[in-house]
Amino acid sequence: MKMKKVSDILLKIFAYGIIACLFAGGLSLVGYLVALIIGGESATALCLWVFKTYLPWVIKATSIFTLIGLIGMYLSKQKALVATTEKK
Repeated sequence: MKMKKVSDILLKIFAYGIIACLFAGGLSLVGYLVALIIGGESATALCLWVFKTYLPWVIKATSIFTLIGLIGMYLSKQKALVATTEKK
C-alpha cells in the first residue's frame, strides 16, 4: 500500500513536470519568432541565449521528469514500455 502512494506521487510529479517542459519548449518557439520579428544583433543574441542557455535547462528538466516517471511506473508495476501485455 505504501509503494502505491509513492508511485502515485511520483506519477503526478511526472505528469505535471512533463506538461511544464512541453510548455517551456513551446516558449522557445516564441523566442525564435520574436527574434525573427526584431531582427539584427538583438535577434542573434536572443537566438543564442535560447539555444545555449534556455534549451539545455529544458532538456535536463525533461530528462529528470522522465526518470521520475519511469521510477513511478516501476514501483506501480505498470508495463507501459512492453509491446505485449499479460491477460489476467
